[in-house]
Amino acid sequence: MEYRRFGKTEFQVPVISCGGMRYQQSWKTGDPVSEESQKNLEACIRRAVELGITHIETARGYGTSEYQLGKILPQLPRKDLLVQTKVSPMADVEKFKATFEESMGLLQLDYIDIFSFHGINTPELLEQALKCLDTALAWKKSGRIRDIGFSTHGSTKDILAAINTGVFDHVNIHWYYVFQDNWPAIAEAHRRDMGVFIISPNDKGGLLYRPSEKLKELTAPLHPMVFNGLFCLDRPEVHTLSCGAARPEDFDIHMETVKLLPRAKELIAPIMKRIEAELEKSFGIEWARTWQAGSPEWDDTPGEINIPWILRLRNLAVALDMVEYGKMRYNMLGNGGHWFPGNKADKLAGVRFDGCLEQSPNAAKIPAVLAEAHALLGGKEGKRLQEN
Repeated sequence: MEYRRFGKTEFQVPVISCGGMRYQQSWKTGDPVSEESQKNLEACIRRAVELGITHIETARGYGTSEYQLGKILPQLPRKDLLVQTKVSPMADVEKFKATFEESMGLLQLDYIDIFSFHGINTPELLEQALKCLDTALAWKKSGRIRDIGFSTHGSTKDILAAINTGVFDHVNIHWYYVFQDNWPAIAEAHRRDMGVFIISPNDKGGLLYRPSEKLKELTAPLHPMVFNGLFCLDRPEVHTLSCGAARPEDFDIHMETVKLLPRAKELIAPIMKRIEAELEKSFGIEWARTWQAGSPEWDDTPGEINIPWILRLRNLAVALDMVEYGKMRYNMLGNGGHWFPGNKADKLAGVRFDGCLEQSPNAAKIPAVLAEAHALLGGKEGKRLQEN
């Protein structure tokens, strides 16, 4: 395993972290846990530790995850682990305190190494987190937590606002090959010596554990997950990737990423060229290179249509056959709240985009492309896992 310094708190984190979103039995806290489910989770944790994956991440919002981890973590050498949990910021500080205490009780630990405010996705949630910050700092002073940061699904602008408060030690952030918009936030986090943890590189990063045949051909000889992992970890500003395992053997492919990391630049360069060439072949050079230029934020668009994400998903579906991923993400629009904001392109009649697209070189094309995307990807409304 390779380890990287996780910013100013000096933790040495493995480049692959054990994310806690896929091995728990239920998304509902308090649901009964079967013996089979508990054995599988414990096998996942033991396998992770065997491989040197000492960073174990979960959240109060992950249903039975903390409870099930609390059965196994006390059996392991505590000094060798970096345990991370996350609690949502709240307007009611007392409720925030009580929720944290619930997490500590479920995990059966005396302290948390890495504590995150979960989902600082809007200015309002940042304000709530800052209201709760004195409480978190008191926990840090007393040794109950060792590091304070935040996770986010917010816009780059809002992420930068949180980073620039200067009060956080780390950030859990989305950034991977199919979504590189947040690089300015990662660069600023690096400048401030914060730890950088990449969220969901294999699920939100392209449903890469079920890749299209075309994507597999384009990333060969690497599996798409290995390509994406190398793409992310080739940047020293990135410290670790969250890899959610549903079973112990799920870690095996990520160890391939670790093994190949010294050759990352050499291996990913030709793959990136092939993917870019495929996009240009599918849409022409002008669109492939400028499709996102001048695109408005979802809340600056009539009908709050999330134009950048819809165009991205359509591009990936058409050029790389990533239709399943496109449908999964597209149909969450309108139902994802602040975790994935904005709407689908299902109500285009009478909508005028003149003002919001005046900076786009593709303004004349985009309405038709949005309609095409809806025809290709529209379907049953999607929900976040926590709501299923």
